Amino acid sequence: MNDDVVAADDVRRRAQHSAVKAQIERNVNAEIKGQAQTATTAQVEQVSHVAQELRGRAVSETLATEHEAARARNAARVSQFVDYAFYLLYSLLAIRLGLALIAARSGAGFVQFINTVTYPFYVPFRGIVPSPTAEGGFTLAVPVLIALVVYMLLHVGVNGMFRLAARRKTTV
Repeated sequence: MNDDVVAADDVRRRAQHSAVKAQIERNVNAEIKGQAQTATTAQVEQVSHVAQELRGRAVSETLATEHEAARARNAARVSQFVDYAFYLLYSLLAIRLGLALIAARSGAGFVQFINTVTYPFYVPFRGIVPSPTAEGGFTLAVPVLIALVVYMLLHVGVNGMFRLAARRKTTV
């Protein structure tokens, strides 16, 4: 019987301990909740200051992103114009090469027009290497081929510079 009394007393103490523990936990939680709802003036000012700093940073980052996007758009527009100019030059030089290959009559108006328009771009390469001629006046204008290759390399270089300018980092 003594064991039964001790066991019952142990159960009662555990239940009482759990009840007291739960009550203390509720009191502490209520106190924490009450303190969290009532912030001091210093805490409110600190939160306001931090919020202003975050807002300022967000605006600055947005402006920087907008400036970077505008610079990329402008570089892309200029790059498109440069692409168009180079493609036009490639086409004109290819026509000049084709006319030389088929031995077009140099007195024809179209041939004179193409030769006149492409002359400033062709002249730096004229005479670099001889142009082999076959029977019937057909000529492989090797300097025109060299000019095409050089202008393609120049085109790639110019576009590379525009890509660098468009993706330039403004911060370290």
